[in-house]
Amino acid sequence: MPDFQALLYWLTDRVIRGAIRVMLLLPFDRRRRVAAFMMSRIASPLGGYNERIRENLALIFPDLPQAEVARLIRQVPENLGQSLIELYSAADFIDRIRQEPLTGAGVEALAEAHRTGRPVMLVTGHIGNYDAIRAALITRGYRVGGLYRPMGNPYFNTHYVAAISAIGKPLFPRGRKGLADMVRFLRSGGMLGVVLDQYMGDGAPLTFMGREALTALSSAELALRYDALVVPTYGIRRADGGFDLIVEAPVPHSTPEAMTQALNDSLEAQVRAHMDQWLWTHRRWKVPRRKGLTR
Repeated sequence: MPDFQALLYWLTDRVIRGAIRVMLLLPFDRRRRVAAFMMSRIASPLGGYNERIRENLALIFPDLPQAEVARLIRQVPENLGQSLIELYSAADFIDRIRQEPLTGAGVEALAEAHRTGRPVMLVTGHIGNYDAIRAALITRGYRVGGLYRPMGNPYFNTHYVAAISAIGKPLFPRGRKGLADMVRFLRSGGMLGVVLDQYMGDGAPLTFMGREALTALSSAELALRYDALVVPTYGIRRADGGFDLIVEAPVPHSTPEAMTQALNDSLEAQVRAHMDQWLWTHRRWKVPRRKGLTR
């Protein structure tokens, strides 16, 4: 890593750590409000996220009224800020999640898999708080692991992994390093939480929000190989500070492409219903911006 890049990562991490340390002194709900404000009013504009949200919305919803675009540019980072501080507030977050019931057509299938030791792929997206279901199932005694993508900033990644580990273990880094342990856990009857909605350069050209989106087939491929259930799950934020914990019906086994498209369709329905809770800051669709540049 070049010295300048390393210094920039270190300085950025110092600022983030300091802000988190101060917010953790506040009561949980006030902490979430402050995190939402700081992400929306400070970090998102400075980090270029506002413009990326605007670009993604223009790509998917070119006729969206400007007032709605402005609302989403404000509220999408607010959800991100809340989610981030919740992940650093393991005890308070788990206490809040513990009070919430599991709902949806897949609750009984998930409970049966837990009783019989059948592997499960718990598939979600960056909507609401993507770790809410993992926390909820762990509090119920389910064996749930998580697959995560290490952060580009190694300093931030160290304490981020420590924070999500406090919610529950095991955790497996995406890539060869964590693959063997992850497969062993799944084959032993574990449930593996996976976030599906990130751009994958070697993914399949499937559809998401009406546009081609390269999508990893690995969740479906693992399910077919180890006879695991594939269950779409979501932790959708409510206005009262709680969460709707949604467990949809398992996706039937077929081909990896068909199963993964069903997962994309499931997430799309949630995004359309809760536009302000999905991470529009992602480069989900990499299309030309102008000659010579790509997103």
